[in-house]
Amino acid sequence: MRLLIQPGDGVAPLVKAIKKAKKSVDILIFRFDRGEIERALVDAVERGVAVRALIAFTNRGGEKNLRKLETHFLAKGITVARTAGDLVRYHGKMMIVDRRELHLLAFNFTHLDTDHSRSFGLITRNTKLVQEALNLFEADCQRQSYEPGNAKFLVSPLNSRKQLTAFIKGAKKQLLIYDPKISDKSIVGLLQQKREQGVDICIIGSSDTKGVNVRELARLRLHARVIIRDGTQAFMGSQSLRELELDARREIGVIFRDAKIIKALRRQFTEDWKASEAVKTTTKAEDAARVKKAAKKVAKTVAKNLPVDPVVKKVAKVMKKNGAKVSGKKLEDVVKQAVGETVREVAEQAVQEVASDVA
Repeated sequence: MRLLIQPGDGVAPLVKAIKKAKKSVDILIFRFDRGEIERALVDAVERGVAVRALIAFTNRGGEKNLRKLETHFLAKGITVARTAGDLVRYHGKMMIVDRRELHLLAFNFTHLDTDHSRSFGLITRNTKLVQEALNLFEADCQRQSYEPGNAKFLVSPLNSRKQLTAFIKGAKKQLLIYDPKISDKSIVGLLQQKREQGVDICIIGSSDTKGVNVRELARLRLHARVIIRDGTQAFMGSQSLRELELDARREIGVIFRDAKIIKALRRQFTEDWKASEAVKTTTKAEDAARVKKAAKKVAKTVAKNLPVDPVVKKVAKVMKKNGAKVSGKKLEDVVKQAVGETVREVAEQAVQEVASDVA
C-alpha cells in the first residue's frame, strides 16, 4: 500500500501506473483537466490496453465540460460510460489498473486538487479491496444495483454511515480528522459523546461539534477526508461527515491498517495542525460579516475606477427622450451612486457564492 499526498506527489504516480498497464485501465471521473493523464490513457489505447472511463453525469458548474470530455475520449478510442442520475451527485474517484491495483483517491484529476489543495490517495493491491472496487465499477457502468461485500470498502449511500459510525464509536484515545465540513447531526452528536468520554478530538476543517479542537487549514485549500483512530487505523475517501455525502451521493472510501502509512498521515496532520495554530475558526455569522466586508472593499475599488461617462450619456439621452430635465452635474452624481450600489450588490453576491461553494 502506498500513500499519495497532495500537493507534492501530483499525478506522476497515476501516469506511471497507466503507462505500465498491460491489459486494462478503469477510471472513474468527477472532474478532469490533467493533460498528462489524458495523454497516458490515449497512449494506452494505442498499444492495445482496454481503457474504460466512467464519467459523472454532473458536477457543480461543469456539466458541459464533462460532456465534452466524453466526446473527446470516445474519439480517442476510450470506452465511455456515464453514471446514472438517481443520486444527487457521483463524487467518488478511483482508478483500477490491470484489475489488480486500486488507486483510491480523495482528490480529483485536476490542477486545483493536485497542485493547490491538501488531499490524499491510496494505491493498494489488496485483492479484496480491488475486487470490491471492480464490482462497484461494473455495477455503476451498467447502471445496476450494487451490494457492498466488504466492510472496509465504504460506498455511499449504502454502508458509509454504518461503517463510519462504528469506526468513530471504536475510538478509545484519539481522533485526528481532516474534513472540510462536519455537519451530520448524528455524527456531530457522536463526536461530542466521544469527547465527553475523554477521547482527544482534533479537526482540521470545519465542524458544528461543540467543545472539540477545530482549526482551519492554513496555506492550502482543504480537499481531504481522513480520520485517524488511536494511531492504528484510518479512514480515507471522498465522503465528508455530512448528511448528503453519507446518504444521497456516491462516495467511496476505505478503512485500513498500515503502520507506515498511518505514521505518515499522523506526521502530515501534526505539521498542518501546527501551521494552522494562529488561524481562528469562525462562526457562520462571523464568516458572513467577513464576506460582506470583502465584497464592499472590492466593490468600492471597482466602482471608483469604473468609467461612468458612457452611462451618463445614455441615461441623459433616455431622460431627454422622455422629457425629463436634470443638470449634468446632478445626473452624474446620481449615476455614480447607482453604479456603486449595483457593483456592491453584485460583488457581495459573487463573493458569497464562492465562499459557500463546496468542491
